[in-house]
Amino acid sequence: MEEMKLLSKIEENVAKVMVGKEKVTRLLLASLAAGGHVLLEDVPGTGKTVLARALAKSMGCVFNRVQFTPDLLPSDVTGLSFFNQEKGAFTFKEGPVFTNILLADEINRATPRTQSSLLECMAEGQVTVDGETRTLAAPFFVIATQNSVETIGCFPLPEAQLDRFIMMIPMGALTASEERRMLDRFINAEPLAEIDAVCSAEEIRKLQAACREVYVHEDLREYLVKLVQATRKNRSGVSPRGTLALLRAAQGYALVQGRTYVVPEDVKEIAHYVLCHRLIGEFDDAQKTAAVTGILNQIEVPTEDWKAKR
Repeated sequence: MEEMKLLSKIEENVAKVMVGKEKVTRLLLASLAAGGHVLLEDVPGTGKTVLARALAKSMGCVFNRVQFTPDLLPSDVTGLSFFNQEKGAFTFKEGPVFTNILLADEINRATPRTQSSLLECMAEGQVTVDGETRTLAAPFFVIATQNSVETIGCFPLPEAQLDRFIMMIPMGALTASEERRMLDRFINAEPLAEIDAVCSAEEIRKLQAACREVYVHEDLREYLVKLVQATRKNRSGVSPRGTLALLRAAQGYALVQGRTYVVPEDVKEIAHYVLCHRLIGEFDDAQKTAAVTGILNQIEVPTEDWKAKR
């Protein structure tokens, strides 16, 4: 299947830059195929921005980067209308959000007002400024990075913003051997500057269309619903948008794994990344992880022929 070959090419290209981030890359590609947006989280210096830029350079798409800071305004992201004296009329100047791939770097350093400027474009693929709605070109993929909320000068993302990310992925630390490989790779070279695009925007659009066709057995759909329903017992759990995110992410991960059908292992692999950040309440990360793990252990997995035709 051409879409699987495409995903492999992108993954191999990113691996020329990143060391020890194979799983993170696969989750990122699954999110891209699913048509969602990704939030990369960890302490500064773990490679969040480098990974985002490596993925962007691997695709022949328009790429913009916004460095989020406390003084950034919503119009700095979406664009604004200004009076053009030559034309004698107001002219709209597009902001960096008018792109295919948007890197929202350190998104939680901006104020909640500026963070909210991405709500409409992430959910609906459009931007409304001064009462006029403008459609964004497809594909539109937001890769946001954020530092840990304990970092000085950060504003926690509101629940409505978090819910628009199909996955929140921690980068994780490198092992000693991986860190040594990183030093060997970068000591005399700059791999990020050396990689080229391996696909086009049209190929990404076809990939996202193919992802919708990945087969999900009816019993497996029921299993997804049970998982989400379980998050709502005795707490404000995952929203219906989260249910759809779990479905799409499972389809995307199946494609990344080289299959045209979803199996329960796909759901288990991506469940924590899709569900944990959607659990609302006074939970820390460890408690959210434990809650999702408990739900996965509690809900019985159906046994079927997952390749069955519809």
